[in-house]
Amino acid sequence: MNNTAIAPSSRPLVLLAGRILMGAIFLNAGIRKLLGFSATVGYFTKLGFPAPELFTVLAIVIELGGSILLIIGWKSRWVAWVLALFVLIAALAAHRFWQFDAAQYANQMNHFMKNLAIIGGLLFVATFGPGSASIDKR
Repeated sequence: MNNTAIAPSSRPLVLLAGRILMGAIFLNAGIRKLLGFSATVGYFTKLGFPAPELFTVLAIVIELGGSILLIIGWKSRWVAWVLALFVLIAALAAHRFWQFDAAQYANQMNHFMKNLAIIGGLLFVATFGPGSASIDKR
């Protein structure tokens, strides 16, 4: 008896879809940072980052590179750990909801919780791998 919700023959495609959807989050964020480079530098400056230009470049490289590697499924487990750490740092640096006034509290908490959910998805990839529809499994 098969007690899983997804048929074994469908699992590779479901895992691929999950990687594409998760990768799209980072691809979008990386492109937006790249196209709005000076605005991102300004935002990182406002957050108090030292060397905001360097952190902007680093964020773009992590988000664009990580998204592509995650989507194609190359070095997926390692990439998932790097992205999970990146998202945790972003959540703690940019979405400290406990420090905001009542008007911003709920919005910032939603962003923080969204980041925790993304980390959860990345931990699944780090633990179970990308599935057979990936470069890692070829």
